[in-house]
Order: sequence, then structure tokens, then C-alpha cells
Amino acid sequence: MTSYFVTGGTGFLGRRLVHRLLTRPDCTRVYVLVRERSRERLAELTEQWPNPERVVPVSGDLTAEGLGVDPASLTEPPEHVVHLGAIYDMTAGREANEAANVTGTRNVLTFAERARARWLHHVSSIAVAGEHEGRFTESDFDLGQRLPSPYHATKFAAEKLVREQDSVPYRIYRPSAVVGDSVTGEMDKVDGPYYFFPAFTRIARLPARLPLVGPELGATNMVPVDYVVEAMERLMHVEAASGATYHLAAPEPQSLNEVYNAFVGAAGGPRIVRTLPLNLSGTLRRAGHALAGRQRPSVRQQALAAALTELGIPAEVLPVLTLPVRFDTTATRAALAGTGIECPPLATYAERVYRYWAEHLDLDRVRRGERKTPLRGRRVMITGASTGIGRATALRVARRGATVLLVARRSDELAAVRDEIHSAGGQAAIHPCDVTDSEAVDAMIKRVLAEHGAVDMLVNNAGRSIRRSVAHSTSRLHDYERTMALNYFAPLRLTFALLPAMIEQRFGHIVNVTTQGLQNHTPRFSAYLASKAALDEFGKVAGRDLLAEGVTFSSVRVPLVRTAMSAPSARVFRRLPSLSPEQAATMIVRALERRPEVVNRPAGTAADLADRLAPHTMRALTHLAAYQAMPETAPDTKHADGRRHPLVAVVATLTRLLWRRL
Repeated sequence: MTSYFVTGGTGFLGRRLVHRLLTRPDCTRVYVLVRERSRERLAELTEQWPNPERVVPVSGDLTAEGLGVDPASLTEPPEHVVHLGAIYDMTAGREANEAANVTGTRNVLTFAERARARWLHHVSSIAVAGEHEGRFTESDFDLGQRLPSPYHATKFAAEKLVREQDSVPYRIYRPSAVVGDSVTGEMDKVDGPYYFFPAFTRIARLPARLPLVGPELGATNMVPVDYVVEAMERLMHVEAASGATYHLAAPEPQSLNEVYNAFVGAAGGPRIVRTLPLNLSGTLRRAGHALAGRQRPSVRQQALAAALTELGIPAEVLPVLTLPVRFDTTATRAALAGTGIECPPLATYAERVYRYWAEHLDLDRVRRGERKTPLRGRRVMITGASTGIGRATALRVARRGATVLLVARRSDELAAVRDEIHSAGGQAAIHPCDVTDSEAVDAMIKRVLAEHGAVDMLVNNAGRSIRRSVAHSTSRLHDYERTMALNYFAPLRLTFALLPAMIEQRFGHIVNVTTQGLQNHTPRFSAYLASKAALDEFGKVAGRDLLAEGVTFSSVRVPLVRTAMSAPSARVFRRLPSLSPEQAATMIVRALERRPEVVNRPAGTAADLADRLAPHTMRALTHLAAYQAMPETAPDTKHADGRRHPLVAVVATLTRLLWRRL
């Protein structure tokens, strides 16, 4: 019967190895070293493992002398001490690497000696080979190689400690870069080649048939986690002398162009079809050393660092991106002969690894959505959702699979819209709120985030309009203040409240419903158009500020729409073309799905172009046709100016303008 003591048992490799050990018929106990703050995590894993009654948590810490564990306190002395606990992070500093990798290994050796373990299984890394050039066998260790990072140096020092002690027989396992499971693609963090996956995703937007050529970038070595665990579990139990060392690596190095083709091919992008006779592997390593602070970076290298930062690629990865080492796996393959355990070729599992990352680890996965159904699963908040354009937009967005968060002042009308959405099989929730009340907005946003999580999209649709000439507004500044409060400051208040969560999830889209009047410069709407112009310009600037954060803005410039808001001017504009709320909703949905900066109508674009080409003429025509020929509609100005017949007013004004020209 066999017992095991495992460090790093809750890690990516460790939890899989513990799972396999628990399935062995001769396994009696698996002691798992665990810090107090990780006990809950271990308890969750234990529920998923076979024969969970064999798992014994042991409180301790790698940095404590002898792990802080008295071997006498263990019910059954461990026959095998398996040391997986370490920092596997190229971006970690020297102090952290030293504490976990070197001090931790020293404490494991002390514990194993006190426990009189039969075997110590030390999980090292191919990093011990550093920048050795050429073949590196499983019996090689100190060949005077350069160790380019704290990780390399501390893994070398840890293995040296194991090799120099003679108290406990040992075996050493050197995995290469470990990626996800070759069957499921499962991985628990972004590391190593995963840093480049976002770039591969962007490259995949290019036509897949586009042939690419690239320079020679050298080679790397990566293996799937399931191979490492299966091989290690078998090698732990074969006959071998103390000091046996195994390279858990691909038998042949993988060129970076091969790696690129495997993962970009999985993403659906163009592959490299020809390699240029230009080797840049050394250049990459030198640039990496400079950017990691070990040399003074040149201006070009600083520019490279800026590009890498934007792509989310740590500079520390560059020195180890390409390896000058060729790892010999002869001893490992010989020990595994006849077991059926072999390292699979990258091409056979790259797609599974990439797909798992895209679905679970990609920070931009929320941004992408489904191309054919871009609103499906989105959480979309719509203000002014009780009637008119807001209601029509909510119904349409819900039909496209989004969860609609309905916001307006009147809860009864919101409930009616919600019920209509539910009856059609959609999802919606109501959040009554006066968006001009800052305290009410804060409380509403807290409820929304608690109940629904981050809002993916916001439609700032609530607004008010007023049609009154400037001449009749000189004593009515409050008209402008009220209009700005609802049309400008209220959307800003909501946008600012939702932005932090959008930035955190690296996706958000905000649609500001503005007006075609910004292109027509329609007379008598100075209060309304000024507030919408402020919102329109805010969205353009904010969209440029937040583009790299994944948050975008659209301005939907709707023309005259037949709603309750436009009813007071209906008599004046009855002969002008107008949209229904459903037609306006089509424009908003287009903005949500395609996320352009501006959605215009052809008439608005034409008016804007005419204004640029003939500004004086357009100003005069607008004054005549839209101001002089049309009466006031504000309740207290209908008869205030003793207006003449529109034709008489136009003729008089035109005469006045021409007279002034003369």
C-alpha cells in the first residue's frame, strides 16, 4: 500500500496528478499541503476527486522551515513526497521566485528527510537549460548555460539543491511549456503562448486564403497538460535509480511558424506558407533582455514594448519565446515504451486549446459575441423605455435574444412593456427611475449590477424637446437648463455609473439617441439641439478615449419621429416626412449590432453636405423655410408675435435680406 505527500496539489498540474494517484488501487492516502486560505479550494477539488476519503489536508507553507509540518503528526508516513509547489510565472520578480522555488524546495527536502520518505519526486523545468545552444540531454545539468530570468535561475538553483543532497532518493521531471488539455483544451490561466492568442484572434479577421510569408523566428517546445500528468504518474512508479531525470517535452522542437499556423489556423486566419531566409530568433531574445531591464532598450525596442503592452504581451516572455535548446527525450520515451503514453503533435490539439481559451480565458470574449446574433445574451439597458422609440427598441432588442433592462419613470407602463416581452418569449426587467435624480440613479445602478452583473450596452434614449425661438427665450434660461438636465447630464450620469464594469469586462457599447437636427440646424430648437450636440460630441470623444478599453459609442441621429414628444409640433410639421417609432428603433438596433460611430439618414447626410458646400445659401434657406414660414408652437408664444401669413413673412424677409446685401 502506498501513501503520498503532495505540494502544489491545488495547482493546474497538482490537482490532475492527485486525481490520478487517487485512482491507483494501492493508494491509501494522499496528504495535500495547503495554506489556510486555500482550504476551501481544496475542499471543492476533493468533492470532484475519486475516493475523496483518501485525501488528507495538511496545513503548512512552502516558505516555513520543514513546511511547518511535523511528520510524526501524519497517521501514515508518506512513501512518496511529490514537490509540485512553485511559481510558474515569467513575470514574477526575483524575490517571489526565490521564496517559492528555492526556499520552498529546501523546506521540502528537510521535510522529506524527517519523514524518511522512500522517494522525492521533484518537478523542475526545461528552464534549467537556460540559453544553452544545441542538444540538452536528460543527464545534462550544469553546462555553464546562461539563465536569462529569475524563473530560470531559481528553477536551476532548486534542482541543484535536490541533486546535491543524498538523504532522500529522488527523481526529477522537467516539463516544457505546459498548455491546455489535448482532449478538452482546459487551461487555468493565461501564460506562455496564450499571451499571443489575442493577436492571433485579430489576425484571423484577415481572409483565411491570404498567403503569408514570414522570417525564421526559431523554435519552442510545448506539451499538453494531460501528457505531462499521465507520463509523470507512470514514471513515478517504474523501476529507476535515484537521480533519474525525465524530459516531459515534445520529442521535436516546434518552430514558431508552426505554432503560429496551428493556432491561427484554429482561429480561422491566414497561415504562413513560406519562410524567408532571415533568422530573427536572436534579435527577439536580445530585445526581450533589453525590455526586461537587463539591457538598455533602444528607441525601436521601446516602441516594440509599447506595442506589446497594447497587445497584453509581457516583455518577459520575449527572451524565452524562442529556444536555442534542443531537448533530448530518449530516457523518457524509453521508460514509457509500451504504455501508450506519447506526446501528441501540436497540430492534433491546437484547435481544442485555442477554443477553450476563446470561450473561457479570453478577456475580450464578452466583446466578440456571436457574429450572426450579436445581441443574443447581451444585457441592454434602455432609458425612456415605457413608450415611443424606447418601447419599440426594447421589443426589437428582446426579439434578438438580449436581456432588456427597462428604465423610465412610470413603473406601470414599464411593466406593460416587460409583460409584452415576456409573452413573446423574451427576457426583460424593469427599473423605474428618474434619470435626472443622481441619488435615484446611483441606487438603481447598484440594484442592476447586483442583479444582472455588468451592463453590456446602454441606449440613452430618454429626452425632452422644446420648440421656441431664441427671441422668445431670453427670459427662459430654465428651458435650457431642464433640457440639458435630461438630454445631456442624465445620459452622462448613467454612462459614468456603468463604465467601470464595462471597462473591467473589456466591452461595452453606448448608443446616444440624438437628432438629424444637428445636420439640419433646425430653427427654434436651440435648447434641444444644443443639448443633443453636447451628447453627440461627448460620445465621439469618449469613444476615442475608451477604444482600447473595449468601450465604443454610437450616435443615432433620428429625424422627426411621430411620438408623444413631437406631438406639440405635429400641426406645423404635418407635411414633412417622419418616421414611426419602429423605424427609429431599426436605426438604434443597427447601432447596437454594428457599433458604428454615427448612424445617419440620407436626408441628414445630404443636408450636412449642402451646408458645407454652400453655407450662406443654406443659412438663408433654412431661415426662410423653417423659421419665417412656420409659426411658433410653444403654448405661451402662439400669438405673441402677431405673425403674418407665411408667404407674406417669407417675401418680407427675403426683401429685407436682399436690401441689406445692396
